[in-house]
Amino acid sequence: MTLPSAPMFLPRIKKTTKTKMKKLLSTVVASVLLCASLITGCGAVPVESVPSQASAGGDFLVGMVVYGSKRSESGYTYEHIQAVREAMEAVGLDPDTALKIRDNITDTDQDLRAEVENLVVTGCDIIFGTSCEYEITFAELAEQYPEVVFCNEGGVLSNSANFCNYSGRTYQAFYLAGIAAGYKSLDVMNDRIGFVSSWGTERSESCSDVNAFTLGALAVNPDASVYVYTVGSWGDPDAEYHAAQTLFSRYDCGIIAQDCDSAEPQLLAEEDGIFGCGYLTDMTEAAPDAHLTAPVINWSVYYQAALSAAMNGPSASDFVTNIGGNYYGTFTDGFLDLSPLTDNNAPAAAEAIEYARALMISGQWDVFSGTSLIFEDGDVSMIADGDGISEVDLRGYMDYWLDGVVEVS
Repeated sequence: MTLPSAPMFLPRIKKTTKTKMKKLLSTVVASVLLCASLITGCGAVPVESVPSQASAGGDFLVGMVVYGSKRSESGYTYEHIQAVREAMEAVGLDPDTALKIRDNITDTDQDLRAEVENLVVTGCDIIFGTSCEYEITFAELAEQYPEVVFCNEGGVLSNSANFCNYSGRTYQAFYLAGIAAGYKSLDVMNDRIGFVSSWGTERSESCSDVNAFTLGALAVNPDASVYVYTVGSWGDPDAEYHAAQTLFSRYDCGIIAQDCDSAEPQLLAEEDGIFGCGYLTDMTEAAPDAHLTAPVINWSVYYQAALSAAMNGPSASDFVTNIGGNYYGTFTDGFLDLSPLTDNNAPAAAEAIEYARALMISGQWDVFSGTSLIFEDGDVSMIADGDGISEVDLRGYMDYWLDGVVEVS
């Protein structure tokens, strides 16, 4: 099965001209709704309608290797585990008996290899990895164990049989969060925006998210600067809090965004009376007076599709064909979203965010397409300002900061 992709047509907006956003937004949204109705009749099989062939004995086993603790109550690892449990229940599997998790697994090849091989010996039919650092080891193990399906989050590697990767265009949601931050920076009259990043330019996933967030902020406030503090880990609550504290106290940032695991940066923002954008989950409850919005991911969209493809295919060697290859989730298929804007946002943020979101859903424009959006006084301009960046580079090879990013420590 192949997951649906975004529609690719919309009335063209002339670049370098200004248009009243409210009028144009209604046209964009109407076109997106039309596209969505057309997609329904295009033959793509909705994930929910794929029949499960799980045996009554429940002998289909699911393995999962996670970077953090399986006892986490929030954040990246928690969201992955909850999503795969939800997907298993949707296809008729009992996660309490059929899910085998190996947690706190770093990218050390020897440790990772031993844990994955243990899952293979246990009898797992499909094994999910949740770190882009796992991809080389997963690729090698997929060749070694062709009877098992391997799926890894992030990276660019795959084969034509039993191994592929999955991720999402999270940079799109970060761009929208950047719009919210940009408007709030104007509201509080502070052009310094902080960003606690798991990694810097050595990880394209983090790099593209930070760059997209910065472009979103600059689309609203051209004087904004995004100060990035990298913690060198996907999940380290103490380091994340320290980074946020440094961005506030040393660099006078009035807004703190993040792509790290815990809510610590938002808790810091709440304590110090500033504002912030969370990640992965709606962190409003943790920081009700600070939180603006958060990029969120519905991992279960992919997990349900992958489980269905693995369970219904004749063999593991047919998996990549059945699932449609590597997956890059979007707003369109429900994989990607932005948490509801809180009352802490500047009034103008909502309309600009929905405008940009509609353009991305339609396929007419994207963050790194080589054309920038400029929001000003209720108008929007589209300015051609460079070459676009390919999907492959975004997923695996972006290793530089764009103008407007300032790396600090």
